[in-house]
Amino acid sequence: MTDDNTPPARKKLSLGRSPRPENDSEDKPRVRSGARARAVAQNRLRTGEAQAQARPARPQRALPERQSDTRAQRANPVREAQGPRLNRGAPARPVDHKRSFAKGDGVQDKRSTARPKDNTERTGRTQRQSASRPSSRLTETFRVFAPCPQGLEEILCEEMQALGFEHVEKGRAGCAFETDWAGILRANLYSRLATRILVQVGHGLVLKEDDIYELAYDTPWERWFGAEHTLRVDTSAIQSPMKSLMFCNLKAKDGICDRLRDREGERPSIDTVRPDARVHLFLTRDSGTLYLDTSGESLFKRGWRLDKGEAPLRENLAAGILALAGWDPSQPLLDPFCGSGTILIEAAWIAQGVPPGINRPFGFERLRNADARQWSALKEDAHSRIAPQLETPLFGCDLNPHALEAARENLARANLAPDSIQFARANALDLQPPMNRGWLVTNPPYGERLDEQDDKFWRDWSACLKQEFAGWQVHVISSDLELPGKLRLKPRRRTPLYNGALDCRLFAFEMVADSYRKP
Repeated sequence: MTDDNTPPARKKLSLGRSPRPENDSEDKPRVRSGARARAVAQNRLRTGEAQAQARPARPQRALPERQSDTRAQRANPVREAQGPRLNRGAPARPVDHKRSFAKGDGVQDKRSTARPKDNTERTGRTQRQSASRPSSRLTETFRVFAPCPQGLEEILCEEMQALGFEHVEKGRAGCAFETDWAGILRANLYSRLATRILVQVGHGLVLKEDDIYELAYDTPWERWFGAEHTLRVDTSAIQSPMKSLMFCNLKAKDGICDRLRDREGERPSIDTVRPDARVHLFLTRDSGTLYLDTSGESLFKRGWRLDKGEAPLRENLAAGILALAGWDPSQPLLDPFCGSGTILIEAAWIAQGVPPGINRPFGFERLRNADARQWSALKEDAHSRIAPQLETPLFGCDLNPHALEAARENLARANLAPDSIQFARANALDLQPPMNRGWLVTNPPYGERLDEQDDKFWRDWSACLKQEFAGWQVHVISSDLELPGKLRLKPRRRTPLYNGALDCRLFAFEMVADSYRKP
């Protein structure tokens, strides 16, 4: 079968001669001899070389930087005349922004992803070159943005500084820092507060939707993934003039897929559920930033929690509450409304030195040039630093027996000893302190879980705290901003936090001995 794109061979015309038989060769040379034959041969050779030099290269067999008929050039024919755009594809500092990554568009590309016949040789050559090219990630420095639940920005900066990262800058719902590739792996493994670890791969001026396509097309995605991977793109924005984030998402996806098709002959397929590669586009009033998500699933998914209970806290928010409370990992901790045990299990991992990402997969493991030995060595070192057993006394209570059963199952999945946390069915209104001093950190029922008009519950619990828990540090997260008044306690500090979409406060109370009298 002949290639449809290959022009048919020219038929020679003969004047005054009868046509040749069909089985004769079209290119059969005439028989010549002597000096004349040599001269004719040399002339043909020179003519053939000149024609080869003058003949333009076929676009199918070349590996151009960019096809001349791409949609971006058709939509904006003056782009080349204008020159390169500002910082297109170059590292730049990300703009501080609020974490609001939209869900993926979920739109499967309708165009065929079959590889053209004339791209087979080119694609194989490109993939071989990519596989043989040495990686520069070991020495390269990347700009990274780590989003987190709103309200945890400051302690996230402190965590990243404690992990040894430089140039840490606080942003909206996250922080930015600089590190090498090994540091990116370390941040994924050790961060208890971050939601994701996003590596900035493109930044530029974006004033209209076509600029998004060009920014995505100009970013070297083939360095990280290719057509053999599945892809998901998410878009979020602050003060962006774009009318539709869905359309912006499609523009970014098309730019990524078209670049990979032009470079390697095939487009990646879209998977919004479990993609191999995730890309985040963030838009501001006049710029766009592209991030490669190295985490995969959100970092708060540690891998041990299956039963979440009625009103769960995400694991990184629970770790953040413990940090904001100033809990000393060597001191007792009590949660009188423990539910499925999220706060206590996070505390156990902190006290025992278990990295939060030790038992889960990550997105960077599926990218090109992933160094499995480097990642394995990092995890082995982390395992060697885990304490053999938990020494901190941890206590959890709840009235719901199903919640306590879920907490014990989560404890087992977290690879903690069954007696490392003492769970008991008990009423928080009648609770006795397990030790003389310690921290009480809890997420009590509020909103739909408790009648907002039932002030008697709060008065009774407040009486229990005043009478029994003198010397304890009490920290309560609640969406009820009037909770201190109902408890008749003056908070030492109130910290704004978000539990999902709920606007909450973390109230800090100090139960001072002899300040409250028993009735």
